[in-house]
Amino acid sequence: MATIEDVRAIALALPGVTERTGGHTGEPGWRLPNGQIAWIRGPSATDLRQLTALGVTWPEGPVLGLRVGSLEEKEALLAAEPGALFTIPHFDGYPGLLVQLDVIDRDRLAEIIADAWLERAPVLVAKQWLDERGLA
Repeated sequence: MATIEDVRAIALALPGVTERTGGHTGEPGWRLPNGQIAWIRGPSATDLRQLTALGVTWPEGPVLGLRVGSLEEKEALLAAEPGALFTIPHFDGYPGLLVQLDVIDRDRLAEIIADAWLERAPVLVAKQWLDERGLA
């Protein structure tokens, strides 16, 4: 089980990431200068209507929106981890998915936040980060 504090610690440990609270939800998000990588996301009224029509309910615990590399990667992750990861109609055609924080393991959360960061990080910064961890 992971928490918003876990997300904060993981994201802010990545080079260049800052936290910004605001937008229409007032919830925190984590970003690089060129865009957001992860954000706390509650359901909008439209989300709830669409999910109800599909016979689905929004999870009880906190939900994290997360950027992924492609629609193919999104589909693969959703198929591999249906208990922790999900999507909604609002994300159709968008390379992002949603994470149930009270279901996902903290170590797995760290991996997918790092992957989201790698999608937006400057190439040389990402390469150095990967090299330091023996992942390049």
